[in-house]
Amino acid sequence: MSDIKPYQISVPDSELERLRQKLSTASFPDELDEAGWTYGAPLADIKRLTAYWKDQFDWRKAEAKLNELPNFQTPIQVDGFETLNIHFVHQKSTTNGAIPLLFCHGWPGSFIEVTKLLPLLANGSPTTPAFHIVAPSLPNYAFSSGTKKKGFALPQYAEVCHKLMQKLGYTEYATQGGDWGCMITRIMGLLYPSHCLASHINMIRGGKPSPTTHPLLSLRHALTPYTARDRAGFARTKWFLEEGSGYRLAQSTKPQTLGYSLHDSPVGLLAWIYEKLHDWTDGYAWTDDEILTWVSVYQFSAAGPAASLRIYYEAAHDSSLGRARTERYVPGVKLGLARFPRELTVVPKTWGRTMGPVVFESEYERGGHFAAWERPDAIAGDLKRMFGKGGGAEGVVGGRVKAKL
Repeated sequence: MSDIKPYQISVPDSELERLRQKLSTASFPDELDEAGWTYGAPLADIKRLTAYWKDQFDWRKAEAKLNELPNFQTPIQVDGFETLNIHFVHQKSTTNGAIPLLFCHGWPGSFIEVTKLLPLLANGSPTTPAFHIVAPSLPNYAFSSGTKKKGFALPQYAEVCHKLMQKLGYTEYATQGGDWGCMITRIMGLLYPSHCLASHINMIRGGKPSPTTHPLLSLRHALTPYTARDRAGFARTKWFLEEGSGYRLAQSTKPQTLGYSLHDSPVGLLAWIYEKLHDWTDGYAWTDDEILTWVSVYQFSAAGPAASLRIYYEAAHDSSLGRARTERYVPGVKLGLARFPRELTVVPKTWGRTMGPVVFESEYERGGHFAAWERPDAIAGDLKRMFGKGGGAEGVVGGRVKAKL
């Protein structure tokens, strides 16, 4: 379509200079002796990263690398809201019958999480499919514009993603997501079940099976003792709820107040995100360049870093299609589940199966919350098996694609 345009990321020089000035005048709090990570991001790490960001990190090099991706932008009209300019990556496979796949990021991630998957999913084999991949910057994130109206909740994010797929000619499609990407794609399954036909998720939030809603699963759960992995998962979940989820309460209740700090202080933004990159991964060896590229996408985002917090408030205050609804059964959409031991909440298998008609499950000994970045091999392998020959979603998606790009 004529209003789908190639997009080039180009942060103004004035923004780079403004960042350098703020970093050069940054001041830091003190720190308790031997605090480590117990109280949050360590002072030495934040000082080192701040100095590197100011003096050595090359945004233009990172920007050029991102511009090697097939970036596009198009306007999407959201019902009851304004028209938003949506940035997205769209990698078309040259393989006939490739499956349209929407990759949906969360917070504090962005569209760049898809980059390691792109080469792994472009081509198929006699037994595994290839994929057309669409990875949008969600509204209020990265290089998409943000809304100025209250009430832009999970159904609106789902609407944007669905309309983007339709606009590209993908009338039927599959999805992959973690974090908010998991929740948004599950809302897509509820709202657009004749289009969103299968979903693969790596954040599993199902609850204990109830005898009234899931009698067979409930019986199986009652007869199956918890494994060592289940007990480790409960411990991980307990840690997150008691020690790691304060950010969620703040962002779900007073995002504007927190937003002033993240908008005005790049050091504050760095510390806020870096803590999650450390705590939410499974020993992943982040490089300074990786960390600062992730943080810079927020620093230079079109709507500003504060806008990215508002999804927490809106989803928490939506009583019908909020985050709680995404944790319950979604009918009709084939579901794949990937389990990683360092996800934020780790539940037994029977709990995950309460989320929908599960046709594929995988379990890994290593990996955390940012699975597409930490374990792209695992996510890509899952998708190929789930939709490949003999997979639970074989033939579910495909055959009626008329892509516009």
